[in-house]
Amino acid sequence: MLQIAVNNYPDLLDNALQRAGAIGREETVSWTSPLEVDGFKEFRDSTALKKLGVANSITYPLKNFWPQRGPVWDATGITTNHAPVLLEAKAHIPEAASPASAASQKSMRLIEESLEKARQFYSPRSKSTWTGTFYQYTNRLAYQYFLRELNKIPSILVFLDFVNAIEMDGPTSELEWKGATRLLHAVLGLPADLQKHGVYHVYVDAALLSPIA
Repeated sequence: MLQIAVNNYPDLLDNALQRAGAIGREETVSWTSPLEVDGFKEFRDSTALKKLGVANSITYPLKNFWPQRGPVWDATGITTNHAPVLLEAKAHIPEAASPASAASQKSMRLIEESLEKARQFYSPRSKSTWTGTFYQYTNRLAYQYFLRELNKIPSILVFLDFVNAIEMDGPTSELEWKGATRLLHAVLGLPADLQKHGVYHVYVDAALLSPIA
């Protein structure tokens, strides 16, 4: 669904991002992945930074924050105001419950240190463990912390939730997604809204998408 949206319906994504306040009303996104011309590849690590157009703006090295083979991004893009956009998409609620990292002991130490720094930044009063059930969500937040706070790059992190993904038995309303997100934030000790940190939840109706020909 995301491949279809990025390649066939970029206006639909722009409208969803505008409604959520992730981008301005006249702003649009030029998506750099997953593109049909690239075989719908998704990117991670330094390659993702290149796709975001920020590789030459990194002052705090990624290797000091996260081990190799970090998060694979569902989509990357750049706004008309030159802000990098990182996107993670979901079609049904159980996807939010991801397994903990299977990293090596050495890599895990760095991951734990970086997740703790991110947790203290987003929710300093929280005592929640960020390496468990919702690890995929927390490592995306950590990456946003890496870009926006450690490197002072005004990045935008988008959690895109598809509505009416019937074949996936997904939610049929935005309210269902919002309820699930409130619960997730409560478990992680996060405030209800992270928009001041450039983090947005965006909703797209899957029924508006037609398969790529």
